[in-house]
Amino acid sequence: MTSQTSLSSTALDLSRLSSTLRKHLPFTAELEQCVSLAGDASNRRYYRLHLSMAPVSSLILMQLADPEGFKASEEAVSGVGSEIAELPFINILKHLKAHGASVPSLYFYDESAGLLYLEDFGDVTLAQACHGAPLQVVERLYRQAIDQLVHLHVGASQPSASACLAFTRSFDVSLYMWEFDHFLEYGIAARQGRPMCSDDCVPICEEFQKMADWLTSQPQVFTHRDYHSRNLMVDGERLGIIDFQDALMGPVTYDLASLLRDSYIALDESLIDRLIARYVEGMRQNLSLRQQTAMLLHDPEAFRRLFDFTSIQRNLKAAGRFVYIDRVKGNPSFLASIPQTLKNVRANLEKYPQLHRLLTHLSPYIPEWQ
Repeated sequence: MTSQTSLSSTALDLSRLSSTLRKHLPFTAELEQCVSLAGDASNRRYYRLHLSMAPVSSLILMQLADPEGFKASEEAVSGVGSEIAELPFINILKHLKAHGASVPSLYFYDESAGLLYLEDFGDVTLAQACHGAPLQVVERLYRQAIDQLVHLHVGASQPSASACLAFTRSFDVSLYMWEFDHFLEYGIAARQGRPMCSDDCVPICEEFQKMADWLTSQPQVFTHRDYHSRNLMVDGERLGIIDFQDALMGPVTYDLASLLRDSYIALDESLIDRLIARYVEGMRQNLSLRQQTAMLLHDPEAFRRLFDFTSIQRNLKAAGRFVYIDRVKGNPSFLASIPQTLKNVRANLEKYPQLHRLLTHLSPYIPEWQ
């Protein structure tokens, strides 16, 4: 939600907005302007409400596609065993707020209208802040993102007073395999216009199964699930975290891979090495020796292998998702990010001899690898 588009008054009841601003927020405000913002890949819509007579100059209005639509995540999930009775965004926001994470304040939730009035973190994403910036600026911002991630993984992995939905769902074998299948369905078959032959599909799925089994065996932490440069907002000296409603439990390297093997920005390899080291050091300072050992934080080579394997899974899922968003949701804007995403995958597959079988059988179906 970074760029402004035309003024929107047809999709919203402006008189209702004005009344809410006067009566239901922690402060009173007058509505000066309602501006539609470019959204993300979800079905939600966003607006910036410019205010007067208020302690803040603006806020963000999130409009749900369906006020009842919170009952199912837009992402595939595993492990939910009870009925969801609260909007996941609000449920997880409360948990993150309780642990001091840099997430937006919720001023008011107009449940009947499906409208959330949120703190405005501005328009500048981490990706935009880094575009064309000197290396020292990029590194400073990413060090800040790493420190936030350590805080998230250490703090938010502990229960809070309110029951957090993220603890009821997790990355497990079935979810990993669903995401691998999602890549094969959209990143291969739909993109190429033809199915994969069984001589390639069988060994690929066998290798995917091995990877899913290994990733599932790792200790889990609170995982944002989309912790990348377009979901981190640079607001002055603050780095704000958004789009966390699909959080779940996952391996310690998942969010790290999302951030450092991003589909939208290619970081220098030496910088990635330094940022991984910073993350490991930050985690080790906050965990017991037993926890450090279980998470491979004491073994740089083993931890890097886990990071690389997680990156492969994450990037393949993203590549398939980008095609899905184009074909199913009619939004082709993410297709341009596929080559960088698949470049990340190939580099990691080439790095490990045990993954060369996967590389061999995938390569005929990926034009970027020819």
